[in-house]
Amino acid sequence: MEFDRQLILYCRAGYEGECAAQVQAVAAEAGVHGFCRAVPDTGYLGFNAPDAAALAGWFEHLELDELVFARQLFLAGEPLEQLAPEDRLTPILRALAGQVFGGVLVETPDAEATRPLMRLCRKFRVPLERALEHRGMLRPGDPERPLLHLLFTDSTTVIPGRSRPGQGSPWPMGIPRLKLGRGAPSRSALKLEEALVTLLDADEREATLRPGLEAVDLGAAPGGWTWQLVRDGLMVTAVDNGPLAPELAASPQVEHRREDGFAFRPDRPVEWLVCDMVEQPSRVAELMADWLARGDCRRALFNLKLPMRRRQQAVADCRERIEARLARAGIGIRLSIRQLYHDRDEVTAYLRRV
Repeated sequence: MEFDRQLILYCRAGYEGECAAQVQAVAAEAGVHGFCRAVPDTGYLGFNAPDAAALAGWFEHLELDELVFARQLFLAGEPLEQLAPEDRLTPILRALAGQVFGGVLVETPDAEATRPLMRLCRKFRVPLERALEHRGMLRPGDPERPLLHLLFTDSTTVIPGRSRPGQGSPWPMGIPRLKLGRGAPSRSALKLEEALVTLLDADEREATLRPGLEAVDLGAAPGGWTWQLVRDGLMVTAVDNGPLAPELAASPQVEHRREDGFAFRPDRPVEWLVCDMVEQPSRVAELMADWLARGDCRRALFNLKLPMRRRQQAVADCRERIEARLARAGIGIRLSIRQLYHDRDEVTAYLRRV
């Protein structure tokens, strides 16, 4: 089977239009012209290009981090349809004959209509891996072999595809398996944890999330993000006029400052600035850029709440504001912006000096 039919992307249900618009723009910048097939609220879409060779060539250099609204991506082959429920495995193995993979992701879109298929995906993965290994078609962890994706769109239809190791999300559907820690003041702790494991690599986490480093959490109450940073060993200044969870407020690693997050400034530079304030995204973007420009922090991780309309434009505007402010200050930066699984109508941005 040739994997050159279309590029498949998963996204948050309801954001198919934003994801489609961005992937078409990124492809056009690379000289690849095509169109998207996107159905609202399905949680996935396909990008088709008349020139299959150009699509495949572009895909080899495409990284998930380039796409704000995509959770996962792979280059797909022809759908396998009318699979018999009693034996889905045989036709899939027949279609993949002669190929060797370094790993397997069995997936379905995270949408209301397809969510019941997640149980099928979990049950199907193990017998599929065993069958592939038995036939010499699976070498787990081999960095020279592509990852196999199987997208179930219903119980009898699967779209096979491939991606490079490390190109997409390591988790099926781009959904990390995280569990809210005992004692967390709010579920927002999961947003920060996902951002840290998604936007930072292992070396960066080890270097910047360790005891002795300092962080500021703007708009901290009730303390979900502060709790996550404390769990990683940091000393945290939690800035919010509202109350923190009592156990968190009593922690020797936390200083609670009842001040306006837009007016607060630290006494000395800190490693981390984090922010999950409900505010206009442009104001938050400018505030984050100002902290970095003045040298108040070395890196910032923050949410940008998106408007109901023109959401892609809002993200582009925030990026431009940040880049322009720090260019004027003569500071080189890296800026990653992604809509993560635990985000809702928002995106998460990670800004740091280079």
